Amino acid sequence: MSTNGYHVAVVGATGAVGQQMLVTLEKRGFPIASLKLLSSKRSAGKEITFKGESYTVEEATPESFEGVQIALFSAGGSVSKALAPEAVKRGAIVVDNTSAFRMDPEVPLVVPEVNAADLRGNKGIIANPNCSTIQMVAALEPIRQKLGLKKVIVSTYQAVSGAGLEAVDELKSQTADLLAGKEAKPEILPVGGDKKHYQIAFNAIPQIDVFQENGYTFEEMKMMNETKKILHMAELQVAATCVRLPIETGHSESVYIETEQEGATVDELKSLLSDAPGVTLQDDISQQVYPMAANCVGEDDVFVGRIRRDLDQANGYHFWVVSDNLLKGAALNSVQIAESLIEQDLLS
Repeated sequence: MSTNGYHVAVVGATGAVGQQMLVTLEKRGFPIASLKLLSSKRSAGKEITFKGESYTVEEATPESFEGVQIALFSAGGSVSKALAPEAVKRGAIVVDNTSAFRMDPEVPLVVPEVNAADLRGNKGIIANPNCSTIQMVAALEPIRQKLGLKKVIVSTYQAVSGAGLEAVDELKSQTADLLAGKEAKPEILPVGGDKKHYQIAFNAIPQIDVFQENGYTFEEMKMMNETKKILHMAELQVAATCVRLPIETGHSESVYIETEQEGATVDELKSLLSDAPGVTLQDDISQQVYPMAANCVGEDDVFVGRIRRDLDQANGYHFWVVSDNLLKGAALNSVQIAESLIEQDLLS
């Protein structure tokens, strides 16, 4: 490991995830020799404090990456497509938090607790999975290792912060308006660029991202395809329904699985999950202990509870998974990928 740290750039430094990346780098004591904060032209010039020092945000250009070793990207897919290859050309390893490269067969898609070994084949770009995928595979992997996996059906209950800071503002303003007897004015959710917008306050919207020709949304397809790629299980049966709820932060998921092996007890599953890295078991129904979105905010781990056997299927199990979508779902996982690159001596 470099004695005085690494030359790091954060692209999208003024956004919700970029801000969280900076907090996470500082909190975890990531070894930084120099730091560049990059953004769109619109946000350039802003001042951001990191470790007590003030940094001026610069406009991201190909030349910005001269001398950079690690570039953490979270500025949207079009920015990643344009600038990630430019960063790699200049010697950086890119950890990209958009969907731009996730399904590229040349690009590792990594949750360090699950498939850190995939980093060894990287060609300069590493993809950070979708927030809802990350927390699910962290819970699936310990079960898959011991019992095998045949089928996964997931319904998500996703927070609005996954759609960005403007969506959070929309939730707050709509809630205030409706409580004051005024009309809600939807302008962003479910998808900024789609034909219609619906109120999120006091509502549940069964659409996250745009619909595909097969009737699933892009978010649902991301979960399904990414899970297979991360677990190296092209044959795994996966189905997802993704729903946006009026919660600021913290994604929740109801997950049904069928394992290869039959006969595992609920206590065995609890034991597997309580020993898993990055997972906290919260499961004591006698005391009403189970994970909740409100309690996961600011926490690094993925929380699992409500584990129970299916009443009809001998190899079927249900459980509930909750995590902070801005942390483990985005910023933390990106920083953990960078830490794993250092641990495996994969940085020049």
